Amino acid sequence: MPQLGETVTEGTVTKWLKAVGETIARDEPLFEVSTDKVDSEVPSPAAGVLAEIRVPEGDTVDVGTVLAVVSDAGAPTAAPAEPVAAAAPAPPPPPAPAPVAEAAPAPAPAPAPAPAAPPPAPAAPAPVEPTPVAAPAAEVNGSRGNGNRVLSPVVRRLLDENGLDPTEIQGTGLGGRITRSDVLALIDEERSGGAPAAVVASPAANPTAAPPAAPAPAAADSTTRPDGPPVARAGTDEVVPFTNIRRRTAEHMVRSKATSAHTLVVLEADYENVERVRRAHGGQFRTEEGFSLTYLPFVARACVEALHEWVDLNSSVGDDALIVHHQVNLGIAVDLEHQGLIVPVVPRAEELTLRGLARRIHELATRARTKKLTADDISGGTFTITNAGQFGTFLTAPIINQPQVAILSTDGVKRRPVVVTADDGTEAIAIHSVGLLCLSWDHRAVDGAYAAAFVARIAELLDSHDWAAEL
Repeated sequence: MPQLGETVTEGTVTKWLKAVGETIARDEPLFEVSTDKVDSEVPSPAAGVLAEIRVPEGDTVDVGTVLAVVSDAGAPTAAPAEPVAAAAPAPPPPPAPAPVAEAAPAPAPAPAPAPAAPPPAPAAPAPVEPTPVAAPAAEVNGSRGNGNRVLSPVVRRLLDENGLDPTEIQGTGLGGRITRSDVLALIDEERSGGAPAAVVASPAANPTAAPPAAPAPAAADSTTRPDGPPVARAGTDEVVPFTNIRRRTAEHMVRSKATSAHTLVVLEADYENVERVRRAHGGQFRTEEGFSLTYLPFVARACVEALHEWVDLNSSVGDDALIVHHQVNLGIAVDLEHQGLIVPVVPRAEELTLRGLARRIHELATRARTKKLTADDISGGTFTITNAGQFGTFLTAPIINQPQVAILSTDGVKRRPVVVTADDGTEAIAIHSVGLLCLSWDHRAVDGAYAAAFVARIAELLDSHDWAAEL
């Protein structure tokens, strides 16, 4: 389990991208991991064959835990097990089998249904996985051990949200551990009116004896959305469990609304100056950089410049105090193909030109969508921009990204008739590109006039700055 950030101590394996026995190349994506800060795709550190998966999907383990074994490309999958099995009897020559048989009873209670069938089979796994099995083995004796130590954060959260008692669930994971699938299956059963297969329920809790047949239809009725969790159907409704990123976003947004005194200020900006630069330099920019020159880098650059004058909006609220940050770490909200939202950060954005900022934003957005971000990439933000304008939105009131005190939304830019004033004071009607700038800000930090002046400065820079010089 890699360390995906300085403060990250554990991670949850959400998806294995390769199965045991499949060939994998070095740096090819091997699995997806979720932490309390970021979801990431982790590449294989070596080329070969995936010989063993030690941590199943849904399990949470500490950083540094061995998750899988990759063998040499030419080696058979079972090869590692034979030498290890042979090495086990070696220490005690003749009596070796006997001690193994005696040691077997200890872990026997959990895997009781299966081990009796092939006696040699248990002996091989025991030596192969001493480290990963050691911890759960002590916690396996009965479902009562599934209290606080065995449950992963994902499982514990599902249990809490649905009011379920872990002592009544028989886990199907390693050593009787309760997995995410066990909890979801129970939720599906209860909502479909059937008798939960994984619950050790008393007759009193199960008044109807017939429903045990219900599990089959329930399982057949569950589907999986693309890039999403299993979906259970209850009649004409779907029960879609939150993904990790959806759950974290929900918690963060609710906490933000409860923390900050959200207020909104909206100003119309004239993008014609920006539009002329995009038309004149957009083609060459795309050839040189490999991506289009959109409105976002212009807004981001103007925003960073304005924050140097209106510094209180680049701050956070402390204990009865405002903590003003004189370094602008600019967060850019990125949509993950409608499967979630993440905010990577451009550190020290004030040091970048328009072109440099455009490059950095594009790079971070690409890494976000390909699950290549680390926890450090989304930490330390001091101000955030969210860009819904690509969908032609008119006005968006975003929620502040805690512990910041403001977030700017750039909405749709459209060609509209506007009144323009010539140098001699005469007025005329012209067609310009215009759009709204919407700032949600925390009234604990600043007042309305301050916030409005900040947005007005951004609009002024968009309209008057020499953008071509920064390209």
